[in-house]
Amino acid sequence: MAVFPLKIVTPDGLIFEGPVQSVSCRSIGGQVELMARHIDYCTALGMGEAHITTADGAVRRAACMGGMLSMIGGQCRLLATTFEWAEEIDRARVEQSLARAETLLAQNDLDAEQRERAQARRRRALVRRSVAERWGA
Repeated sequence: MAVFPLKIVTPDGLIFEGPVQSVSCRSIGGQVELMARHIDYCTALGMGEAHITTADGAVRRAACMGGMLSMIGGQCRLLATTFEWAEEIDRARVEQSLARAETLLAQNDLDAEQRERAQARRRRALVRRSVAERWGA
């Protein structure tokens, strides 16, 4: 199967660089998969599970939240706010984050912005937990 270069970068630095067969992740418009010879494309990322099929056919999965995905001139860039490989997700930290979010959401005195932030924290924790439970080590 044909391959193309992928670079995954977060604010913490380079996460992955190498040839892949495909990259699939949640965009703001739904799930999208890019393969070799895809037309030039750029989209904002949502929250969800990412699947990277490496050049040797191995599939790696990750929790991916926010950022941009582009394929320009046959080179793919995934610039994510958060990108965690399934096997590296700290499950205890996920459960703590989920508990904090749910504690906040149980409060009746939150303003709209506080409630929205707590809901986003809860969604992020649920995505990370789902990926870790399904694919983590």
